[in-house]
Amino acid sequence: MRRWAPAAGVLALVLLAGCAQSVDPIERLGEKAAGRAGSHGSSGVGEPAYRRWGLAGPLPPAPRPPARPATPLAAGPGLTPVVDRVRTTDRVVFLTYDDGAERDPRFVDLVRELRLPVSMFLTDSVVGPGYGHFARLQAVGASIQNHTLDHSALRGLPYAGQRAEICGQQDKLRSRFGIRPHLFRPPYGTYDTTTLRAAGDCHLAAVVLWRASMEGERLTFAKGERRLRAGDIVSVASGESPAPSLRERTVRLLREIRRAGLTVGRLEDYL
Repeated sequence: MRRWAPAAGVLALVLLAGCAQSVDPIERLGEKAAGRAGSHGSSGVGEPAYRRWGLAGPLPPAPRPPARPATPLAAGPGLTPVVDRVRTTDRVVFLTYDDGAERDPRFVDLVRELRLPVSMFLTDSVVGPGYGHFARLQAVGASIQNHTLDHSALRGLPYAGQRAEICGQQDKLRSRFGIRPHLFRPPYGTYDTTTLRAAGDCHLAAVVLWRASMEGERLTFAKGERRLRAGDIVSVASGESPAPSLRERTVRLLREIRRAGLTVGRLEDYL
């Protein structure tokens, strides 16, 4: 029996070594999968998400949201404040979309795969039967906000009419999504003091305008602006065929954001 002990010991060592080596490919696979995952850039399967969407690289990760909103607002009676830029030193801009006229399912994929924190300002008469599309967007992280019932230009309308447009959409969005938005964008960006009073009475915290707009194939800026800056609110306007699709315009905008050394933040974390 003693003559076989060394051989048995050698065999045991070989088996143990073989077992140890068999674990390495699995560990390496896990490391590769972990390397592919990450915010603003990969879905964790196959090539990085940013590459599939035509971006040269991932967006930088957004900073941790501020403990308190950068622009503290209070929803309630009174004149609702108007905001077109967030006062922050964080290198973020904010993506906002109006109306709900475009319902491209691939835009949902874009938002999900790149983990984009987008804000959708919806009009009931424009969205029509398409609320299911926006429920899918909400499920992948988009926020739903108020853009009136009928997309009427509010400036100059009597208080009762403006209040009906704003509060009516608050009620619609609550019934559709179980939420009560706290941000409001007036159609065409036009408003008056009556609008601000009606928005306050509908318990909205801010009237949200924009400093830059993605229209068609190019980014345009508010008067006096020439480039994207930290804190800018960007509007991605609805397009009409044969204009680039919503996802195509968004990808072009993301390229501009990367070139400016910025990333995308969640507007609701700052207001």
